[in-house]
Amino acid sequence: MPGSGSTAQSRITPARWSAVRAAVVDLGARFGALVQDGDPRAAATGQWSVADTAAHVAAMAWCYTALATSPDAPLPVEGIAELVPITTVDNIDRVINEALRRGYTERDPAALVRRLRQSISELLAITAEADPEQTVAWLGGSRLPLAGLLAHLTNELLLHGRDVARALGAPWAIPQEYSALFFELFLVEIIRNGVGNVLDDDRPVRRGRIAVEFRSAHTDPVTLVLDSGTVSAEEPGGRTDVRIHFRPAMLSLVLFHRVGRPRAALTGALRVWGRRPWLLPAFLRKVRLP
Repeated sequence: MPGSGSTAQSRITPARWSAVRAAVVDLGARFGALVQDGDPRAAATGQWSVADTAAHVAAMAWCYTALATSPDAPLPVEGIAELVPITTVDNIDRVINEALRRGYTERDPAALVRRLRQSISELLAITAEADPEQTVAWLGGSRLPLAGLLAHLTNELLLHGRDVARALGAPWAIPQEYSALFFELFLVEIIRNGVGNVLDDDRPVRRGRIAVEFRSAHTDPVTLVLDSGTVSAEEPGGRTDVRIHFRPAMLSLVLFHRVGRPRAALTGALRVWGRRPWLLPAFLRKVRLP
């Protein structure tokens, strides 16, 4: 299984577990206030209005309460459960996101904010005494620890909050510490625990090893490795091809296609060097986000 060869240590610590729980509460409140105060019809993205975006986030948080409860808990949005195992990075928009849109039709801002805040409260209560390293079945047969589940919700609130804020002409801060939680608790941990089929595509497998070391002032250094189609995480110190120094907020914006790589490089928020930096595009064609 991709990821099963990882040798990196867990990034989940009591401090990060507490931090990601606090981040979800903070962002849920900020996102909710933004949605309630704005025009729900404003275009947040090319396809979604502010109300559509809020519904997407609220529905996802609601489903996460079920994922955190037990493997057998039914998902509250109809038509989602059977799609989770077959969803990949490349089909997520037309599979899960479209099913969430069809299955959760609420668009009233006040109702959406109530649903989001209630789901966040339930999620925190369900996981209050849980082991944050306990894994749940996530998209494409991947395994995601509970800490990663909360980190993913944190990032959804951050990115879609930015989308909504830009549509409304409102300010929206993305703290580096919050994006660092996404990098460590979601990105590194899903690779450590097994990405399943979520990165599958129809491109030929590139043979050989590409090792990319990631460092920032807000995260522990880690090396992510793509070796003949298999993705794993290692502690730094071995032979690397590419080194990246990043600001977590900018890296997230780049990986999710909100900001282009040239702009990120020009600001100094993303610096790339190493003995074979030209291998980075091949690495990112496989190790990618929607």
